[in-house]
Amino acid sequence: MSDQKKKNLTPIQQEYQSLAKKHELKRPVVKNCIKAFLVGGFICFIGQFVQVFYVHFFEFNERTAGNPTVATMIFIAVLLTGFGVYDRLGQFAGAGTAVPVTGFANSVASAAIEHRSEGYVLGVGGNMFKLAGSVIVFGTFSAFVIAIIKTILIKWGGL
Repeated sequence: MSDQKKKNLTPIQQEYQSLAKKHELKRPVVKNCIKAFLVGGFICFIGQFVQVFYVHFFEFNERTAGNPTVATMIFIAVLLTGFGVYDRLGQFAGAGTAVPVTGFANSVASAAIEHRSEGYVLGVGGNMFKLAGSVIVFGTFSAFVIAIIKTILIKWGGL
């Protein structure tokens, strides 16, 4: 709680806050970071394995194997979300499962599954991008700003 909010509390509320803080469980931040790092790294390892698989068995090169690799990772993440495995993995690893492609696929798929009882058009279609929509808008706007900066640097900066 911020210091400004503490000043507005009555003495009884301040006493309650200090008592609650004393009994509050400490979060294992280091342990959570290690779990997130290991699970996120394992997801990336699987992605790298899939990419190598496409290079060796389907005659892709390292540059062209990216697209089928991303599609495969999205498919795996949606499948695991449908079976409820990805949610359990997310509860265990926290931010480690938010690796961009699989985390985005999980957010879209879980919203679609959650709202499927409301119908396909208004339920699934209308709510599928509620969580992921902000990511899409922010990513698009960030790409636009970076493109403007790059254009200015190239045109006027002589890069």
